[in-house]
Amino acid sequence: MGLLDRMGTIVRSKMSRIMDKMEDPREVLDYSYEKQLELLQNVKRGIAEVATSKKRLELQRARLAQNAEQLEGKAREALNSGREDLARQALERKVSLQNQIETLDAQIAELDREEQKLIAVETRLSTKIETLRARKEAIKAQYSAAEAQVKVSESVTGISEELADVGLAIQRAEEKTEGMKARAAALDDLLEKGVLEDYTGGDALDRELSKAKTSSAVDAELARLRGETK
Repeated sequence: MGLLDRMGTIVRSKMSRIMDKMEDPREVLDYSYEKQLELLQNVKRGIAEVATSKKRLELQRARLAQNAEQLEGKAREALNSGREDLARQALERKVSLQNQIETLDAQIAELDREEQKLIAVETRLSTKIETLRARKEAIKAQYSAAEAQVKVSESVTGISEELADVGLAIQRAEEKTEGMKARAAALDDLLEKGVLEDYTGGDALDRELSKAKTSSAVDAELARLRGETK
């Protein structure tokens, strides 16, 4: 894989992560649900249009059937009047109307089948939409709960990290305090052993007083010895 291919893969990966963060599944579910509702409305409009067309053809057929009956009556009247030619004309027109009626019957039957298909589609789609609505609301509720849990967990994690930092600071302070106490104790021990000289004012005075007492004691001892040797 070349450098450009690797860079393209990295860019696509980053863009995918960005889009994943931007995409709210609740909005996607709502959008899908709305599109299904639009489809259902289109099916319902289709059913209404087919039903209207079928009704229009049925009314037209009824008028043609009525005209055909009237032509048959006129043919009977003409035949009774000895006008066979008129009776034939009336019957010819009746036959023509019957042919139109047969064509209308075929069209009405086709529209009826189409209407039944659309009704079946509407029923299935309505069931599907109702199922989708229930699942959508359940998934949205679960996602919202999970999102809230993540926020709480992230908050707790942040608090835990802060507490960990505070604990570490306290531990370091305790360690430094213990080290300082140990150093002070060691210095006191060295001072007591005389390894280190104490240059503070109070200790110097004590040393001078001690020297004075020692000198007095020495003088007293010398005087005693002198007295014994006389």
